[in-house]
Amino acid sequence: MKILLFSDIHGDRRTLERLIENEADLYIAAGDLATWGRGLEAMGAILARRAARTWLLPGNHESVEDIDGLCRQYGMRNLHERAFVADGVTIGGLGYSNPTPFHTPGEYSEVQIEAKLAQFLDVRPLVMVCHCPPRNTPLDEIRPGVHAGSESIARFIASARPAYFFCGHIHEAAGVKTQLGETIAVNAGKHGYLLDTDTIQRD
Repeated sequence: MKILLFSDIHGDRRTLERLIENEADLYIAAGDLATWGRGLEAMGAILARRAARTWLLPGNHESVEDIDGLCRQYGMRNLHERAFVADGVTIGGLGYSNPTPFHTPGEYSEVQIEAKLAQFLDVRPLVMVCHCPPRNTPLDEIRPGVHAGSESIARFIASARPAYFFCGHIHEAAGVKTQLGETIAVNAGKHGYLLDTDTIQRD
């Protein structure tokens, strides 16, 4: 099974149209389809042609209510704080980010992030999709030595050891792929990453 994951479109219609032209079994948008929620409906209209196979997360620029409404309008599914099984693999999702200097609509405290991730700790095999990257990794580096990701997500990856972890949020790290312990971790960014579930080991 092929899953196309992407994040941080921020209203870029051309890029989103190009993404959904790619054939995949599932499509997962990991947040920030729009900026401050503006133009979100236009992004939904583009995704509509893949609606039955599309899952969404709210980024820090969207609220849960925004994404719920978009999913209802266009027949997509909200992955926030939820999971589903595809090809024998559990796909879990958590939107929003840790606190930012900009006070955007979708932000959680580190305590909230830790609590909301707890439901996924013992799931195997797991592909975890969050809007926010783990702190102090190549996925959250704004510039050399400056990191803005979540400490709770970093601890979660170390403990849960998902087969894959996907995120966005930090534009400067878009496209970065790294190994975090047993986990292959990717900042999918707006150009996306095509995951083949055949690469995931089943127990």
